[in-house]
Amino acid sequence: MKIERFEDLPIWKDARALSQILYKITLSMKDFSLRDQMRRAAVSGVSNIAEGFERGSNKELLQFLYIAKGSIGELRAQLYVALDASMISNEDFKECFKQCEKVSKGISMFASYLRQSPFTKERHKHK
Repeated sequence: MKIERFEDLPIWKDARALSQILYKITLSMKDFSLRDQMRRAAVSGVSNIAEGFERGSNKELLQFLYIAKGSIGELRAQLYVALDASMISNEDFKECFKQCEKVSKGISMFASYLRQSPFTKERHKHK
């Protein structure tokens, strides 16, 4: 499968699914500050994957992948806080945490591939 747009990236699709899961499970959260911070972290993950891809070089993509991975790590920590404060159920925690791990692992694998790639300059022509 040829990847021409960030929407074609499996890790972007997984990060998008994570955002959908997170928004669903945080609907009833009363702590708006934590809820909003969790949502920002999820949105940061999916957005940084897209932004890095659109930048055009593997070097820039890698930089944004690491930022996205950091945001997903931040979200995992916030999930623990929400669980410990009984703001989300154990089932919702497990579902969202599992998706976080999938995204994080996917980012690591893709970053490893990019680091070994001989193509470090422009990946695609700007249209």
